Amino acid sequence: MADFNEAFNKTMGYEGYYSFDPNDAGGETYRGIARRYNPHWEGWNLIDDDKPDINHDELDSYVRKFYEERYWDVNLLDEFPQIIANEIFDTGVNMGVGRAAKFLQESLNYLNRNGSLFADLVVDGNIGPVTMSAISKIPYGDMNILLKMLDVCQGRHYMEYMKKSPIQEKYARGWFQRIGGCNSKCGIR
Repeated sequence: MADFNEAFNKTMGYEGYYSFDPNDAGGETYRGIARRYNPHWEGWNLIDDDKPDINHDELDSYVRKFYEERYWDVNLLDEFPQIIANEIFDTGVNMGVGRAAKFLQESLNYLNRNGSLFADLVVDGNIGPVTMSAISKIPYGDMNILLKMLDVCQGRHYMEYMKKSPIQEKYARGWFQRIGGCNSKCGIR
């Protein structure tokens, strides 16, 4: 059983605090929560009251609750191996839970040994009993391969997005640091 706190803490290492970048599709954001897509998040009231001196400690419980309900629970991540749960969670936060689920379903289809482990999944972005059954049939030794495949899907999406909207290239370094859990410890500068 995967632990939400581990995935949350890892993802928050990539998310900043408050920002309002006009080139960011999400607009005003706090800890990765985009006001444009989440205008009713209860933390916005506190932020609006506190600007410019935002009390980050006060907002922590709101942020955790938001991410656990909308990005962890919705994809049943408690039931995943931790390394895969971390990846699906972070990808969901950065690209949407449906897209993260589609990446998982697509990758699982390539690991089903031409249907001998399980029939190809419908790539619909909804993790339910069929997807959960499929992941349980993937040999433990293939989890690192599954993780690499998820990273490939994520990177492919970033590159396609930047091709469609070149202004987004300014985010490339931050996005690609998320892939494979890469950070300053990767030794690449």
